[in-house]
Amino acid sequence: MRIAVLGAGYAGVTVARRLDARLPPEVELVVVDEDPTHLVQHELHRLVRYPALEDAIQVPLDDLFDRAEIRTARVESIDRDRRRVHLSDGDLDYDYVAVCLGAQTAFYDLPGLAEHAVPLKRVEDAHAIRESFLDTCAAGGTAVVGGAGLSGVQVAGELAALADEEGADVDVVLLEQLGSVAPSFPENFQRAVHDELVARGVDVRTGTTVERATADAVETDAGAVPYDTLVWTGGIRGPDAMGRDRPAVRGDLRLDARTFVVGDAAQIVDADGEAVPASASAALREARVVADNLLTLVRHDREADPDDFLPRLQQYRFDVPGWIVSVGDGTVAQVGPTVLRGRAALAMKTTVGAGHLSSIGAIRQAADLVETELGTGGIEAVDGEELEAALDDVPDPAEVVDGVGGHGTGTADAPDRTVSEEPAGPIEIEIPVDDETDDDPEHRTVDLDRETDDDTEAETDADADANGDESAE
Repeated sequence: MRIAVLGAGYAGVTVARRLDARLPPEVELVVVDEDPTHLVQHELHRLVRYPALEDAIQVPLDDLFDRAEIRTARVESIDRDRRRVHLSDGDLDYDYVAVCLGAQTAFYDLPGLAEHAVPLKRVEDAHAIRESFLDTCAAGGTAVVGGAGLSGVQVAGELAALADEEGADVDVVLLEQLGSVAPSFPENFQRAVHDELVARGVDVRTGTTVERATADAVETDAGAVPYDTLVWTGGIRGPDAMGRDRPAVRGDLRLDARTFVVGDAAQIVDADGEAVPASASAALREARVVADNLLTLVRHDREADPDDFLPRLQQYRFDVPGWIVSVGDGTVAQVGPTVLRGRAALAMKTTVGAGHLSSIGAIRQAADLVETELGTGGIEAVDGEELEAALDDVPDPAEVVDGVGGHGTGTADAPDRTVSEEPAGPIEIEIPVDDETDDDPEHRTVDLDRETDDDTEAETDADADANGDESAE
């Protein structure tokens, strides 16, 4: 018996690691990806400013598994009738398959857009954006980011921060077709993100539809916007191997009896009939359900009588307590009804990147990421066992806050409880004492010291997207 896991993003690695530890030794496990590394997608925008982070956000697949066979190849197509995957280096037959190929950038056939805009899906994209923007800084030009989901927000924030570091007189323009940034999220979160963008020097233009792109301007329904650097984070589509479609799957995440589709590669409706946003934190949870269902099916196929009923499979239910996004050196986080900015949000961000890396055993990469983000001392001076023990206490990012996510749709309506912090001064976190749906609840305020022991600030970020935005695989 053979199980194939196609794709080694968040969903694929999570499915495969769970199977790697629990499958009977007689069952083969093959992990296929065209890259030999796992990319921490939600940190990718950081490379625009911090190219030295490249090694910290990539983990060799060989380091993640004990027994799985790693096959470095591109998935060309999947023949579900014959249970065969056509790869760039040959074919792979399977008994069960988990399709975890993520999503690709959608340019919507807008004339000139794919030709002139740079997406943000790969390390090479981040380097290309940085190189182009540094030229823009030298010329004192304009950078345009299309799509104000969370990926677009984060890229715009990084560009504005890089311009400040370069001392450049550059305009960073963020375009969004809908009426707000982070348009799929609650209004108090949208306002906080908008305010953070404006405070960081980003020119936010909502209600603006991109119609086409030329070599030097983005043409919109509100007129032409000249640019020197153009980045597109305005939408996603299915992978080529799935015919560019994102097929619909229900709570058991099965496309058919032998095929599971996980993460951004699918349009998922959970067990309660709710549409699931294409976010990486959702993919992490979905992947656990799929791995457990595969283990159940393998056990049934190996041990049950042919006349036995098929086993009952687990159903996935979407439940994420909040969202988090970085805007340059700023951060906005929402947990339940409360929106945080400043130190509290930064502390949440720190758990996300390091938490994911440590959860897959990439302790050194987690440490390198924290070192770069926090500016702490040399990593070689850190005791490995002490470091690993400390990272064991980092919360699982899939269980804490949706810091690694994508094509988000908002949470349920919640009261407006936005807490902000100016660039200096203490954080004031309003904690509702009365019922949170009260029109005028009593609050108490907690002041947290802004300074850390080493007088540094944490900067780990966030969601890879919201409405019509790029997502993490």
